[in-house]
Amino acid sequence: MLITTKGIVFSALRYGEADLIVKCFTQKSGLKTYLLRGVLKSRKGKLKASLFQPLSQLEIVANHKDKGTLEYMKEAKLTKPYQSLHTHVIKSTVVMFLSEVLRNAVKEEEANPALYDYVEASLEWFDSHEKTVNFHLLFLLKLTRYLGFYPDDSQQDAPVFNLIDGTFQDVETNLDCINDENVVLLQRLLGTEFDDLSSLKLNQTARSGFLLMLLKYFEIHLQGFHKPKSLAVLNEIFT
Repeated sequence: MLITTKGIVFSALRYGEADLIVKCFTQKSGLKTYLLRGVLKSRKGKLKASLFQPLSQLEIVANHKDKGTLEYMKEAKLTKPYQSLHTHVIKSTVVMFLSEVLRNAVKEEEANPALYDYVEASLEWFDSHEKTVNFHLLFLLKLTRYLGFYPDDSQQDAPVFNLIDGTFQDVETNLDCINDENVVLLQRLLGTEFDDLSSLKLNQTARSGFLLMLLKYFEIHLQGFHKPKSLAVLNEIFT
């Protein structure tokens, strides 16, 4: 079925000498994987390799067979040309990291408009603001709401956070409970909006520690999720 939909690029991997295998999270059909033949050598086609940078926002015309196989993309064009995400060295590193997280975390091959709208709007905010050093932390925390394991904040003042249950509690009940500065930061970030991030002052140690806690939380709740390979690069850029 020929369909026109918005899509966000999660990854683009070279296949052979001239082809790309592209994973896109589409607004109308969820996660789709496309085989783009000859795109790395073609100069005249409607598909250009430069369109498929990490987290680019596109309008896609594609033929979806919806059989779990590689799909055919007929046309694509940028819908939201970024001003900084692919050119600013720190932002581009964060984009690389987040694209890997999303590729590992989002598996659904069906429409999820709320998740799509969240990722789209968050990226546009990130692109248009300067004080964004902690953006990835809040992005990942908010992402858990759309993936089904946002922390239960009904007992938010309790000193312990249970990574397995996603709840705050008074005492540790298993080895995956935390009771340290990460709990305090988590409590602060719950309910925080991106526009409030400029008031959040963290050193690299605190930022890195909280990110590791978040990634462990993802690993516990998402089957097959693993720490992104780009984490080392991200940590280096923030050193």
